[in-house]
Amino acid sequence: MTDWNFNSIPDQSGRVAVVTGANTGIGFETAKVLAIKGADVVLACRNPDKAAEAARRIKALSPKGSVKVQPLDLSDLDSVAAFSDQVLRDLTRLDLLINNAGVMIPPFGRTQQGFELQFGTNHLGHFALTGRLLPLLLASPGARIVVVSSAVANSARIAFDNLNWEGRTYRPWEAYGQSKLANLIFAMELQQRLTGADAKLQVTAAHPGWTATDLQRSSWIIRALNPLLAMNASDGALPTLRAATDPDASGGSYWGPSGFQELRGRPVPARIPKRAIDRDVAARLWDVSELLTGVRFAIPSPGV
Repeated sequence: MTDWNFNSIPDQSGRVAVVTGANTGIGFETAKVLAIKGADVVLACRNPDKAAEAARRIKALSPKGSVKVQPLDLSDLDSVAAFSDQVLRDLTRLDLLINNAGVMIPPFGRTQQGFELQFGTNHLGHFALTGRLLPLLLASPGARIVVVSSAVANSARIAFDNLNWEGRTYRPWEAYGQSKLANLIFAMELQQRLTGADAKLQVTAAHPGWTATDLQRSSWIIRALNPLLAMNASDGALPTLRAATDPDASGGSYWGPSGFQELRGRPVPARIPKRAIDRDVAARLWDVSELLTGVRFAIPSPGV
């Protein structure tokens, strides 16, 4: 279906979703639509005041589903652990985990544990969150994990020799591309491992093309071009929503806009760069991510 839109989203009543970075942009639009369609949505956000305002705005629409806020700072693995423990205490099922939050081309910085900010937040934070919530996801029939990447991943590479940008000039776009390629590699590799274990849990991925959001506040050039080239956040959220809700979206599928260079348009299958499905690179990234986060994935053996 090439004209997939809001009306294509099936009823989500009875489903429980966690959306990271749900206070603004694509995350907010994703959480809003899921709640309107009937899901009970947890807004997992770093800023509690902005999250509370986002929840208020969604509730004002009288959605069929519920909305609640729970603090999560993906740049702090202690916060990820605390959030995950709370979710495992509060919820008996988790149908959707949407790994959306991120930082984009900020000045050089480090996470609470000392990792380069973009790789540490965008990839390692979500890697740890997914691993900690995996048992609940595996126990929820029909559950799905959605990882939000970026078209920038198409030209990126993983610099295993210096993931932490020690002793070299920081290039924000290069670091951002690396983090978003890591997101996509993670999604593809996790699906491979789940398939190998005969697990029914699905992992999909999406990218929003060129969408105007608060993430772009660090680039005046992008902000200047947004009125000419960018989609609004509600349209930019559609690839994520399709990856999350389309019954025909298979595990390992990747969704993005249909237009030129996948910048704009309705959500359709996107091109997966070769580096995202290189199993040697994926295995190395997986091992590094487990080492850095201290989180191991409890993927069952086949038949268990």
